[in-house]
Amino acid sequence: MSNRSYIGGEMEQNNSESKKLATLFKVFGDDTRVKILVSLAEGDKCVSEIVSATNVSQSAVSHQLKLLKDSKLVKNEKEGRVITYSLADSHVHTIINMGLEHIREPE
Repeated sequence: MSNRSYIGGEMEQNNSESKKLATLFKVFGDDTRVKILVSLAEGDKCVSEIVSATNVSQSAVSHQLKLLKDSKLVKNEKEGRVITYSLADSHVHTIINMGLEHIREPE
């Protein structure tokens, strides 16, 4: 049974796409970043709300948010002095939901 649906067919043979995909998945390899992404999947939040939701220090949250922004998984919006963070797009939601669905499958 094959569920292949790569956009544009097969992955590029020059390894460019495979390297980019591996880099993307590495971002999900950190528990703190996953906690932040799951928290943001529930709704937009400022740093203090993310700290409360994840039980992670403010400095760690800020550091990880920068990495998540650099990876284009999280975006922010500044209104006055308040910066609100959210998932970058529906693809990030899908990745999180598919990952959770996969780990929750019965063995």
